[in-house]
Amino acid sequence: MNTFDYVIVGAGAAGCVLAYRLSANPDTSVALIEAGGNHRHPLIEMPKGLAKIMVDPARIWAYPVEPEQGNAYQPEVWARGRVLGGSTSINGMMYVRGQPADFDEIARRTSDDWSWKHIGAAYRALEAHELGSDETRGHSGPLRVTMPDRRTPLSEAMIQAGVQMGLPRKHDVNAPDNEIGIGYAPRTIYKGRRQSAATAFLDPIRNRPNLTIITDALVDRVNFERRRATDVTVIAAPTQERQRYAARRAIIIAGGAMSSPSILQRSGIGPGELLQSLGIPVVHDSPDVGRRLIEHRGIIMQWKLGSGDSDNAQFSGWRLARNVAQYYLLRNGPMSSASYEVGVWLRSQAHAPRPDIQFLVAPFSFDFATQRMKLEAFPGVSIVGYPLRPSSTGEIHIKSTDPNLLPTLRPNYCTSGDDRGLMIATVHLARRYAAQDSLRKLIAAETFPGPGCISDDDIIAAYERNGTCGYHAVGSCRMGSDPQSVVDPELRVRGVEGLRVMDTSVMPQIPAGNTNGPTMAMAWRAADILLRDKG
Repeated sequence: MNTFDYVIVGAGAAGCVLAYRLSANPDTSVALIEAGGNHRHPLIEMPKGLAKIMVDPARIWAYPVEPEQGNAYQPEVWARGRVLGGSTSINGMMYVRGQPADFDEIARRTSDDWSWKHIGAAYRALEAHELGSDETRGHSGPLRVTMPDRRTPLSEAMIQAGVQMGLPRKHDVNAPDNEIGIGYAPRTIYKGRRQSAATAFLDPIRNRPNLTIITDALVDRVNFERRRATDVTVIAAPTQERQRYAARRAIIIAGGAMSSPSILQRSGIGPGELLQSLGIPVVHDSPDVGRRLIEHRGIIMQWKLGSGDSDNAQFSGWRLARNVAQYYLLRNGPMSSASYEVGVWLRSQAHAPRPDIQFLVAPFSFDFATQRMKLEAFPGVSIVGYPLRPSSTGEIHIKSTDPNLLPTLRPNYCTSGDDRGLMIATVHLARRYAAQDSLRKLIAAETFPGPGCISDDDIIAAYERNGTCGYHAVGSCRMGSDPQSVVDPELRVRGVEGLRVMDTSVMPQIPAGNTNGPTMAMAWRAADILLRDKG
């Protein structure tokens, strides 16, 4: 059996950061285990290659969602990265840090270790930001963060519409002020190339002799001696040979909100009744493993332009061929852009204490008839909007001891009255935004959900029929100071020893926006907590 000081399960945002930090001491041995393969692929590297990578069965986990009212009983899939870098290798590269109030709220539910004081310092340490350093923005860290370099009349009109609506234009939309605003959104792209967690945190340290990176290895379960986690069992591709990797100090599960609860459940930690029904010996009855899952439910609103040039034409025919050639020759142009490059943060009501709705605005519009795989033939613009901190909770549970069989996923979208109210407000605010002079003079018509979508029931029905998950799921292995939480404030799995979890699954709420940046910052802080533990 191979033995290390730390065994990290999952090489996504959290796992790569933990490997980078924990292996910095040459006397500490670290194994990083990833179910997928290498991240070096031209479509992963090219930012606009994400449309192809997100549906590549060789590089994603495609989690099927149970039919429910919230998705109009239609088929739906939540994609997660199955590759070094995890979902940072397939995501839209939006770099949204969340606000101080988000992390102070997480700290209130857990401990001061997770307050903005510490998370702001983590961001400063991990970033190499194009905007340079300030109190919480870093300039010499391993993660390259840049600003959009394609500034067009249409993108400027998008920002001006927010200003006309009363939003301040922000030089850095991540400024830690807990306030509304609009501006160009930072992204994890550098010199035209995606900066996944593997690119930023693993590539520079691959030659560390104390770091072992194991790919194409699916973790089946954690093994225990009495109540202490000793090692993990791995199924190695392509032979399906079972191997074991042991940890002297700790096993750290970093599989993400979809995978981590499944690993715990297969290992005997979870709802006792479920485990017994599957013949799994119960190591610790922890009912919240797989529960309290929270995800953004967004709506894509679209408008046809009567004038102004959108990007729709850039992604088909001869223009697409030209732009791909330009990308590989010069590393710039439309193929070097993130999924969305204008961000908007708004209050649903004037008395809301902080922004509670996010828009991501794009100079293109999807063809819904192709399941959003193509853009519309005419010029268009779009917004994906969603409430930032939904309160509806779902669940994810294994249905077999076979790690290749994906779990049952029930989002329970829109079950909270508060969420429904905010979803309705999101649509009204988007229409108000599009009605501002700088955009109104360019727009010919709203094409989705369309002028016939008027009543509250109409709007909720549009979310159900054509809504989209945010790919920001959290909470399925919730961290808390209460005894019902799955992990304690130091990320230790309750009821056992030698086992911790660090990924989006431990977040008790979604930080205000996309989860890529917050996961990296929290993993950086998690390394501080691990390194101070002498046990």
